[in-house]
Amino acid sequence: QVQLAESGGGLVQAGDSLRLSCAASGRTLKNYAIGWFRQAPGKEREFVAAIDWIGGNVLYANSVKGRFTISRDNAKNAVYLQMNSLKPEDTAVYYCAADQFIGTTHREYNNWGQGTQVTVST
Repeated sequence: QVQLAESGGGLVQAGDSLRLSCAASGRTLKNYAIGWFRQAPGKEREFVAAIDWIGGNVLYANSVKGRFTISRDNAKNAVYLQMNSLKPEDTAVYYCAADQFIGTTHREYNNWGQGTQVTVST
C-alpha cells in the first residue's frame, strides 16, 4: 500500500493561485493513477481531477476545468494540482488518492492522504 501526503493548502483570496502537492512514501507513485478530491463542510466528497500513471490521460470536473491543472513528476514521486483563479466555492479539504486505474469516483481509489485545507476568502 502506498502512503500519501498532501501539502500546499492555505488561506488565499479570490483570484489567487495555489499549488497542491501529493507525495508518496513506501512505494513509488509511478504505477498509480492519482485523483484529487475535495470535501467542503456538510457536503459529499467530490471529484476534482485525475491523471493516469503515465500522465497521458487527465480528467477534470466541470467546475474546475480551465482553472486547475493536474500534473505529475514520477522522478520526484509527486503529483501536483495547480489551482488558479480560485473562488470561495473552492474552499474545502483537498485529498489525493491513488489506485491502479484512473477514475472519477472516490470508490475507485483505495489509498488516501489525510487532506490539506484550502480556504478562499472573498
